[in-house]
Amino acid sequence: MIPIPLIDCVKSGRLKGRKVVLCVTGSVAAVRAPEIARELRRHGAGVYPFMSDGALGIITEDVMEWACEREVVTRLTGKVEHVRAAYADVVLVCPATANTISKVACGIDDTPVTSAVSCALGNGVPVVVVPAMHGSMYAHPFVSENLQKLREHGVVVLSPRLEESKAKVAETDEVVDTVISALTPKTLEGKRLVITAGPTFERIDAVRGVTNMSSGRMGVELAREALRRGAEVTLVYGPGTAAPVGDVMRVESAKEMICASLKALEGADALISAAAIADYSVANPREGKVDSSGPLPVSFVRSEKLVRLAKERYPGKLVVAFKLEKDDVVGEARKKLVEDNLDLVVANDLSAVGSVDNHVWIVCREGISEFSGSKSDVASFVLDAIAKAL
Repeated sequence: MIPIPLIDCVKSGRLKGRKVVLCVTGSVAAVRAPEIARELRRHGAGVYPFMSDGALGIITEDVMEWACEREVVTRLTGKVEHVRAAYADVVLVCPATANTISKVACGIDDTPVTSAVSCALGNGVPVVVVPAMHGSMYAHPFVSENLQKLREHGVVVLSPRLEESKAKVAETDEVVDTVISALTPKTLEGKRLVITAGPTFERIDAVRGVTNMSSGRMGVELAREALRRGAEVTLVYGPGTAAPVGDVMRVESAKEMICASLKALEGADALISAAAIADYSVANPREGKVDSSGPLPVSFVRSEKLVRLAKERYPGKLVVAFKLEKDDVVGEARKKLVEDNLDLVVANDLSAVGSVDNHVWIVCREGISEFSGSKSDVASFVLDAIAKAL
């Protein structure tokens, strides 16, 4: 027999061991449900599918069974399948039609989906609702009132994309992130964090410059995880390739990143410096474009160290540095911790450059802890330590 490739936990273990009841209703966006189920599994979730009759008119029961590798609940029997939702970790209604939203808000249980949501709400299980419908239905005052009613009772409502006169279902990554957020303890609620991410770009002339290979993914994952934990986040972001999250301040050079970060830190509780800030800046950037027919001599000067300046200016605030080293990674991290009077240093080696996964050491005065995993998992590990320190 040819083995079927496994997809569980290939992106992270953030949902490992978690049971997600995925309720699919009769919006045309039901065609996205298999994709969402598979993506949840890529983060470790066990996905248990429920489908309404309306959903069965759009996609088949077989495709959802394939996506989840579990039997699909399409009608309630003596097995009381809906009660399963009362013992799930989260119930996700995606897509959620105006009809289903209004029924849930009014406590009407006449489909496997509405009955599952009813059991979940009655047992205190988190519920995430992802609306998808025509724009005119989404704008209906009674639908708006019912969505607000759900919010007031603790249901997480993920806003749709308003395009082409339609309220389109949210993007898959946003849906999965909302599920992860719903299951993440709010250990940083009330805290404000400044997080730096990405490379910097040091101009030689109007078109040339010096940069590095940082994508910004680690800093962005830290920002995403901090938001999940209830923190307010300012992301000071250089020219990285990862899509940013939070309140974003775009910068280019090392000087701009340092100035922006120090200013933002004034009203924050902590700085996490995950950016690859250039160690050297161009001494005398040229105006215009230098003629390429001759040599281009460039002189560099040492850039200031953001974490050192942050600790000097704000000695009472938590300051965390990331340290990339080739040799003696932990030893160099200890040295930096002491020399710059830092609270934590997250150390990694050159294998982290351009890698999907990371291997890190957290060095602090109390000792050293070590972790390997995806950037999302590493972000969770690092923020566990930061939440404890705060």
